[in-house]
Order: sequence, then C-alpha cells, then structure tokens
Amino acid sequence: MGGFSNFAISFTIISVLSGCLTLFYTGITTSGFAAGSIGWPLVTIFVVIVALGMAELASAYPTAGGLYFWASKLGGPAWGWFTGWFNLIGQVAVTAGIDYGLAVSIDVLLNAWFPSFPATLGSVLAIDPATQWTTLAIYAIVLILHAILNIFGVRIVAILNDVSVWWHIVGVLCIGGGVVVATLIGQQFDGAGFAAHVASQPLNSAGTLFSLDPKYNATGFPIWYAFLLGLLLAQYTYTGYDASAHMTEETVGAETRAPWGVVMSVVVSAFAGYILLMSLLAAAPDLTKAAGYINPVLYILESRLGHIIGTLFFALAVGAQFFCGMSSITTNSRMIYAFSRDGAMPFSNTWHHLDRSRTPRNAIILAASCAFILAIPTVFNFAAYVAITSIATIGLYLAYASPILLRIFAKDFQPGPWHLGKWSKPIGAIAVIWVICIALLFMLPTANPITPVNFNYTPIVVLGTSIILVIWWFVSVRHWFKGPHIQGSAAELSEIERQVGEALHVDTSIEQGLAGGQ
Repeated sequence: MGGFSNFAISFTIISVLSGCLTLFYTGITTSGFAAGSIGWPLVTIFVVIVALGMAELASAYPTAGGLYFWASKLGGPAWGWFTGWFNLIGQVAVTAGIDYGLAVSIDVLLNAWFPSFPATLGSVLAIDPATQWTTLAIYAIVLILHAILNIFGVRIVAILNDVSVWWHIVGVLCIGGGVVVATLIGQQFDGAGFAAHVASQPLNSAGTLFSLDPKYNATGFPIWYAFLLGLLLAQYTYTGYDASAHMTEETVGAETRAPWGVVMSVVVSAFAGYILLMSLLAAAPDLTKAAGYINPVLYILESRLGHIIGTLFFALAVGAQFFCGMSSITTNSRMIYAFSRDGAMPFSNTWHHLDRSRTPRNAIILAASCAFILAIPTVFNFAAYVAITSIATIGLYLAYASPILLRIFAKDFQPGPWHLGKWSKPIGAIAVIWVICIALLFMLPTANPITPVNFNYTPIVVLGTSIILVIWWFVSVRHWFKGPHIQGSAAELSEIERQVGEALHVDTSIEQGLAGGQ
C-alpha cells in the first residue's frame, strides 16, 4: 500500500464519526458543552505529542509488530511481552467499543425508522432487556460481517479504507455543516417522536459553549472532576493510530510514510472532530433534552434538520462506524499474527497460521470472538460499555507509552529518516506523563454514589490482567520467551507479496525490521 492508504487505515480507526458520536452522551452529562469545546483541544495537544513519539519509532523500526517490536528492541523480551499484551488487550477492547457503539447506533436508527423496534430510553440510562439483547444480536452480526470482509475481501477492505477517508470528510461536513446552516437560516422541522416542537433558536453563544456549567453534571461529583471524566470522549476517539505502524510491512517506503500516517491521522482527525463537536454543540437547542433523548446526536439532527434528513445524516455516521470497525479488526488481527508468530500467545501456532491467500484467518476470528465476549456484560449493565472504552484507552496508551519511555533512556537508539532530533526526549517525557495521568483517571469512579448499575469495572480488568501477566511472566514466560525473531529474508518477503499480487519493494537495509526480527 502507499502512503495515503497507510494514513487512511489509522484515520478510519480513529473515526471521529464513531468515537465522538458514541461517547457524545458521556461528554455532555459530565461537563456539558465544555467536554467538546475545551476538552477536545486540551486532549489533542497531548495526543499529538504521543503520536510524534510513536512516529519516530515507526521510522526506526518499520515492522508489523509495531509497539511490541519497538519495546523488545529497546528494553528486552520482558518489556516487549508486556507491551504486546497491553496493546492486544487495548485493541480487542477498542474493537468491542467501536462495533458495540455501531450496534447501538444501528439500533437507534432502526427505531427511528421503525418505532416498534426495541431501542427504549433504558438503552442509555438504565437496563432494558429487550434493547440490550437486540443490541447484542446486532453486535454479533456486525462482528461476523467484519470478520468475513477481512478473511475473504482483503482487496475490498483496502479499497474501503481509502473510501472511508472521504466518507468521513463528507459525513463531518454534512452533519456539522447541516445543523449549523439549518440553524442560521431558521429551517426548523418537527421531528417524529418529539413530545413537543423545538422552537427556533439561534446558535449557542461562545459564552455558553466554553462554560463549565454544573447543571449538566450528572456524575454526582464536583464539576472539575466531572470535566476530567469527560476527557474520555476525546481520549477514546484518539485511539488506533498505531495501525499505521502495524501496516508498515505492507507499506512502500514505510520508514517515512508510516510516521506521517501516524501523525497526520491525528492532526486531520483533530480538525475534523472539533468541527463536528462544535457544530453539534452550537446547534443543540436544549442540551438537557438531548441527554434525555434516545440518542443526543439524533436529537440535534432531527430537531434542526427534520426526521428524514436528520436520520439520513445519522446513517452517514453509522456507515463511518462500520468502516471503523472493519479496519479495527484488520489491525487487531495483524497484531495477533505478529505476536503469536514469536510464540507470545497460548496456541500461537494456530493464530499465526495463514490460509492459501496469505490471510491470518484464525487471528481474525480470534479478534472478533474476543471482542464479542468483552461486550457480553452490557446485557446486564449498559455502563459496561463506558468501561470497555476506558479499558481500550488505557490498554492502548500504556502500550504507546512503553517504547516511548524506553526510547528516552536508550543509549544505542538509531533513529530512522523521520526523527525529532533534540526534541525527542522532551516530547517523550511529556507523552509518558500524560499517559500515566489518563490511565489513573479512567480507572476512577464515574458516578456518585457508586451502585451496581454505574460501577466502573475498568480497574478490575486492567489491574487484574496486569497481576495475571506478572505472575505468568515470572512463573513461565521468562524461561522461554526470547522476543521477536526473524521470519524470513527481504527477498523471501517480496516473493510472498508478489505471489498474492501485491508486490512491494523491500529495502534490504531494513531486512530484519521488515521481518519482525532482531
């Protein structure tokens, strides 16, 4: 693939039309307008810093193992193994977050078109068995479709990743621009299902948009703490841009194109996401009513654009979320393949097996299956979905920060052609500090008082998994795991790619990097 395709897969997985819209409710019920207007740019600054640190490593070590390989090279097998597992857990969780969020959006959209379809208010604020089971069934279907596409439609997936970039841009312009323009010219339509017509109102003022108003705080905690919790909206959206690093073995000129894919996917998403959020917030006629509606984004779209146009624009977002989940399965399976080919996972021989078309079919099936299992608790507690997004964010960012931390103290690090020069260590230090802060933040309680319905089980999963991994390492893994090993020469890899019709030029000077070796 070329540079644009490398950028496209990370941009698609970040997917502002997925993360921003599925956690829009979480943002506005913590700090209201400020979650998007202030929280998004604040998080963006630090995410760009993390992306810069990752990009430098992607240039130095262009291999499908990505974070896991970088940590192994810089810190040894132990660092590589733990980094790989946190990356894997984060990727499974982010796949679950994306596709379950997609299932919820499909549920809501079908309910808007067919009111008898189960998608009651309980799907947001409490437990509604009919809705929860229906959503889980839709989620299973979505995962199966994504797995099938990745197994049998490799070329279609590559094309759809490129299409996805333009789909997202058009979607942001339609949704963001549509609600603002409709508000400015006074085009108010009565959406079906509203208890009362939303009166024509101007755009919300700058003073409103950039205020921390306690009246939107539904957490039970002080507003400053609620604002911090609302940062999950942006931080979760900014996940998955390591995909550009995982796809380096399939990228021509990966030493420079993969780093730019990492950085530019974040930068472009930053502008697109802020345009989207600010447009929705500015056009929201009543943010309190939006939070109480079946879906706050659909409320804004229908109240400003009417039922038909509003639901069609919401369908655009659903399409973007489908692309996002498809790409997440792709990069997740590549990570499983790279990790298992070095014997780092149970039943590794099964997961790094390739079928006749050189597709990691078993890894794809494992990625989809684990994502489904992780979302099963949502049937009994919808708050589990927020926990899934927190687990994804923490797992991925711990994996992002580990090799960046090792890079700071590495004495023999040889940068690639894309590097940060004298700014490398300061940028790395800021990135690591930020990751530590958000990892602690998203394990804290999200509502007060704490009840079984709102309990945040993120620390149980993250800390429990960490304890299991530590015990496993000292009891068994340290005796046999030696880190990444060479899987073939540059010429052999080129021949494999030629045989499946995707011939690449492999630079022999980076033979070991491309092979995932030492």
